[in-house]
Amino acid sequence: MPGADKPLYSSKIIKAGALLADTKTLLSHWDVTTSVQNNLERMRRENVFGKASRSRVEDVLAIFRQRFMREKAVTKALVALVNHQFPTASLDRILYFHAAKSDRLLYDIVTELLLPLKTQGMTDIDVVEVEKTLVKWVSESKTTSPWGEQTIRRVVQGLLSTLRDFGVLEGAVNKRIAPAYLPVEAFAYITFYLKQHEPSGVKLIDISDWKLFFLPHEGVERFLVEAHQQGLLEYHAAGSVIRLTFPVNDLEAYARVLAKRAY
Repeated sequence: MPGADKPLYSSKIIKAGALLADTKTLLSHWDVTTSVQNNLERMRRENVFGKASRSRVEDVLAIFRQRFMREKAVTKALVALVNHQFPTASLDRILYFHAAKSDRLLYDIVTELLLPLKTQGMTDIDVVEVEKTLVKWVSESKTTSPWGEQTIRRVVQGLLSTLRDFGVLEGAVNKRIAPAYLPVEAFAYITFYLKQHEPSGVKLIDISDWKLFFLPHEGVERFLVEAHQQGLLEYHAAGSVIRLTFPVNDLEAYARVLAKRAY
């Protein structure tokens, strides 16, 4: 994941969670012809989330802005997916991807803690071990401010519940790693997004972002073959040369292609 050598982890996850229902509400009301600021002001006026607390609305909007509003192309693509009633299973995986990409703590918990466990064949999550990991990261000055025991406990609770709601974990009380699931349409969208940032097909296959879905090199290749067979993209590999092309050139247009193909 791109970023500084020493990442800064924030405790925003305490106020956030997956927010899947609120995210879809926001995207369904989004006007792509006007600015982010105008949209957010209208969301506040119309109280589209039905929240009683103004401070809670502000917390939610701040998280939305962080996750989905940094790149105009992403915002437009997500609006297109929601408005075209893209299947929930695929949409939720895409929202998880963008949420993790925008939050280094969420990203690293999956790629540096959960992935090694899964690789070892372990699925049960020990809350104490997660807390120990955060204590270590705090001691390494990786947090935006020093966290006490209570903050660490609340952050861990927020991380685990968020990952459960995103389908990475399962279990109401005792959490465990859920069986890996990534619909091919969601994979194709993420591949398109990644290719815009990493033009090399060879490097794209091994990019660390696939760890968010516990996908090894061979797993990415299998998905590319499946997406190719379904006509979602064109994938050709000859030795170390990989050619990867798509039917359209921008993310919003590709989101519309995927939405139409999903039915």
